[in-house]
Order: sequence, then structure tokens, then C-alpha cells
Amino acid sequence: MNRFTDKVALITGAAQGIGLRVAERMAAEGARLILVDRSERVFEVQKQLGAAGQVLALTADLEQYEECNRVMQTAVERFERLDVLINNVGGTIWAQPFEHYQAAQIEAEVRRSLFPTLWCCHAALPFMLKQGSGAIVNVSSIATRSINRVPYGAAKGGVNALTACLAFETAGRGVRVNATAPGGTEAPPRQIPRNSAEQTAQEKIWYQQIVDQTLGSSMMNRYGTLDEQAAAILFLASDEASFITGMVMPVGGGDQG
Repeated sequence: MNRFTDKVALITGAAQGIGLRVAERMAAEGARLILVDRSERVFEVQKQLGAAGQVLALTADLEQYEECNRVMQTAVERFERLDVLINNVGGTIWAQPFEHYQAAQIEAEVRRSLFPTLWCCHAALPFMLKQGSGAIVNVSSIATRSINRVPYGAAKGGVNALTACLAFETAGRGVRVNATAPGGTEAPPRQIPRNSAEQTAQEKIWYQQIVDQTLGSSMMNRYGTLDEQAAAILFLASDEASFITGMVMPVGGGDQG
């Protein structure tokens, strides 16, 4: 398949996990890529995927609007257009019942899992509207109905609302906006931890409750694979989904989130 031949795609959180697998598969389908991550590991990914200047890697803190704007400007200066934006930055930092969260932790969760998507959509939109085309895929989560991660679920609920509202605004101007909502996903150990503190015995119990609830909510009673998550993202980003916008697609083995 060559669904992304001559397409320019920017992927955030591209150094590992779902973002990395999306980058690998888009590269295999002919895309020119901008890979963005807060970790310098993104330059290793560039070396793995790069061919004749077709892959640009950038480090950025996408929780800051100025950084999102810089990334989009750099991408368009390099490739002269922006066809696809995959907003993949986010993830639970702490897993605990809501009453145990401190105010600073709540704010950090929302900043990590809502603002990078919000800012990147805002920064990319002028370029897509100017060219009259574009596809945005936001990576949300089925954790909008979950336990022990209320702030994260609230942030991803914001991503879902952003997706629907922005789709209404842009559908008549050539830009599609969709989201996937991944369920539990099997992935290699994180090279870049979201929370550097070692889990306490109690925190391990709370996290296991999330795992149990995730498996119990899935009709297939299992975690998904990185390829299963990437496949849904690539579909929504491709022209195969040309008549789909404003949709949040659960990818959780039947768990609707």
C-alpha cells in the first residue's frame, strides 16, 4: 500500500510506542515525515527511517504553544506543505484514586494529555486551511470511562470534544479531524518514563486495578498491539477515510470507552 506517497505527515510522540509504529508504517507507505518528541531518541528513529531527506526529526516541549508553532513552521519551511497531523503526545503520569491526587499533579496530567493536541491543532490549522486540505488524527483514549486516572480521562475527554468541534468548523474547508481511542496496548518497556519515581506497593495495586478493569471491559479480554492501534490511525489519516470527520474511533476490542 502507498496511501501516503508524496504526503507530508507530522507525528508527535514519535520516539516510541504508538507514535513510533505509526512513523514506521507511514514511511513504508511513502510519506515524508516530521517526527517530533521531547526525547532526543527521535533522532535515532530518523536514522532508522530516513531516506534522501524524507524524514525530519525535531525535539520540542509540546505542552508549550510556542514550541508547537515552531514545529509547524519548521515543517512547512522544509516540505512546503502539511497534509497529515498525528497528535500522539499524552499518557497517564500517575495512577491513583482521585482523592489522592495533588493539585499540581492534576494540572500536570491535563497539560500532558490535552494541551499538546490543542496547541498542535491550532498551530497546524492555518497551513492546512490555506492549502485547502488536510487530515488531523488525535490519539485519545478509552480511559474517558476508567478508574484511578480521573485527570487523564478528563484531558482525553477534552481531546474528544476538540475533535468534534474542530471537525464542525473545518469540514467545509477541506480539513478532516478524527480521533482514535486506544484501549490497553502491549508495547515494549518505555524508554522515556512518564513518571521517574518508582511505584510504591500501593501504587502497584492501583495500577493493577486499571489493568484488570481494561481487560474486563474488552469483549476480546486482551490488550491490543501497536500495529492494531497504528492501523486505525493510518486509515483515518488516509484518503480512504475521505468521507469521515468528527469521529472518535474506539480501538479497544469492543470497549467503547
